Amino acid sequence: MPGQLRDYFVVLPDSAAGAAAAGQLPVPEAAAGRSSAQDVTGPAREVSDALTVAHPSGRPWVVARPLVRKVSHLARGEDGLVLIGPDRVPDAVLAQILEGARDRTGLERRLARLPGLYHVVARLSGKSWIRGTATGLRRIYHARHPAAGTIASDRPAVLARLIDAPLDESALALRLLDFLPHPLSRRAVWRGVHETGAGYGLALPVAAPGTAAVPGPTEHRWWEPPPGDLPLAEGARRVGEAITASVRAHVGGRDRISCELSGGLDSTVLAFAAREAGPASLSLLTVAARDRYSEDESWARRAVEVARNTAASTAPALDHHVIPAADAPYFYADLASTAAELNDEPLPVAPGRARAELLLGRARATGSRYHLTGYGGDEIFLGLPHAYQDLFRGNPFTAWSHLGGLRHQLGWPLLPTLKALLDRSAFPRWLAGAVTAAPQPVARTPLLSWGVRQCPHPWLTEHAKTLIAEEFRAAAEHAEPIDPWRGRHVDIDGVRMGARHFQAMEDIGMTLGLPVAAPFYDDRVLEATLAVRLPERISPWRYKPLLVEAMRGVVPDALLARTTKDHMSSDEHQGLREHATDLAELWTGSRLAEHGLVDSRHLLRLAAEPFSPVLVEHSISSTVAGETWLRTAENAWPTHRPTPTTTPSEASL
Repeated sequence: MPGQLRDYFVVLPDSAAGAAAAGQLPVPEAAAGRSSAQDVTGPAREVSDALTVAHPSGRPWVVARPLVRKVSHLARGEDGLVLIGPDRVPDAVLAQILEGARDRTGLERRLARLPGLYHVVARLSGKSWIRGTATGLRRIYHARHPAAGTIASDRPAVLARLIDAPLDESALALRLLDFLPHPLSRRAVWRGVHETGAGYGLALPVAAPGTAAVPGPTEHRWWEPPPGDLPLAEGARRVGEAITASVRAHVGGRDRISCELSGGLDSTVLAFAAREAGPASLSLLTVAARDRYSEDESWARRAVEVARNTAASTAPALDHHVIPAADAPYFYADLASTAAELNDEPLPVAPGRARAELLLGRARATGSRYHLTGYGGDEIFLGLPHAYQDLFRGNPFTAWSHLGGLRHQLGWPLLPTLKALLDRSAFPRWLAGAVTAAPQPVARTPLLSWGVRQCPHPWLTEHAKTLIAEEFRAAAEHAEPIDPWRGRHVDIDGVRMGARHFQAMEDIGMTLGLPVAAPFYDDRVLEATLAVRLPERISPWRYKPLLVEAMRGVVPDALLARTTKDHMSSDEHQGLREHATDLAELWTGSRLAEHGLVDSRHLLRLAAEPFSPVLVEHSISSTVAGETWLRTAENAWPTHRPTPTTTPSEASL
């Protein structure tokens, strides 16, 4: 059966209906590398392939089916704490966090001692409180069950299954855009399923004594961006410590790990940080590029040579695997393989799944127990031009000086740049006009607003365009930015968008039985980055200066000197030609067309004309992702659903 959910947890109310809902949870198919009950600490148990932590009453509170994540749990009287993340948290640490935390604020202060990679489920004074991460790597969804009331989960598909929710066509239409900005990115693709905003927690109150009624949930903000006032030296020290802690949380104590070493700065940093974590062996994997002008492979080989020449006697055994370019699939290869995972939503990275599966499969073949990637490095450390809007308010001369350098690099005309810099449009106004029928901005258009304006792709139907326009108008009526400062809003929204996309890589890894991690998406890394003074963390004259300074002493200076970055646009365009037949088959009997969202005849014509100017101007990735996801979602559920039972004697705290 395709598209099985292989990893999830749910949080249930303390009621007979909540216990009954536990018996309706979907049971994933077994996958390679399946975790077992040994991945849980604290008094929990495995029931029908599920790990169950109970309420004081003995009814199920948290039911988890983790493949690669670890579930740590501790109870103190009526209060309890469950952490779900990459590593076990010792009972002593859990006790330090839970004991003395009289409210959510006190609990959050103590949780700040851990890497920011965990889902948190806590019970304080009878109320359950759940949150993910500020980066959006770990998210929370909730839905109203007809009998049990509010149920929360990290997977919207689980909730959709429990409440028999239909697809939401408006939310599906939104996913056909290239970029889905805050707050529309929170629109779950099933009706009745709601996403809690990143940086917010979800409180689930208990039912009143003697009644079956349960009040609705409330959201509470637990995370705020730190003030950006640290000098580069202090900020770099904190960033370096956060990266080190995040890497160790994923791979510390494992004997064999692997890293993707593209040759870029981000992957190079992760490779050397992984070496410092002390595994017995470290496998580095590089995919050679077809483009003869590519520099990535030569930089990757240089990194391996430097690592071997600077290795201490205690350094891990190092092997380097270069995957020939001819072995790497083009984009849009093996589109049917996207049915192997049911992602939370359509993700534009779906056309590259075959490439990701090749890399992770080769990594697993080395015996790797955990695979690290440099995903998130661009979003967190590169910095976007919008940030100069923030700098201009307090330091206009520095902002204009930096913008001058950037303007000459990007070819921005003087007067449009100045006009964009002086623009003070509020976020709701920008959001209302963020999707337009006007042509897309050209490359030389200054980017200093709240995000990127875009127009719907020409193969979308009028119905789809109407749904999209209505959603943006409705959202603009009550929209608030992530941060009042425009640059910070765009930076954080970009990080959260990238974290969503990375979920697809994690799910591919689970299918293959290899945990995959992006340590840069740790909350502590994001916080340390945002805490640095803006003109010191981004610069038109230096490439990722904060990351470079943070890893100086860990990564040799010769490797930190790279200022270029390769791209794979040629592989994507060539993929349209190589896999034209596959794309034509995809649009034949299109599910999106059945929903009235795309013109399948238009898409079939484009499949026959892979070098059409239309496909140069408009990416088809989001549409391919929507189509393949929709086909997977149709066949996502197994027919067998055993009902686990929980008794107070077996699962009591």
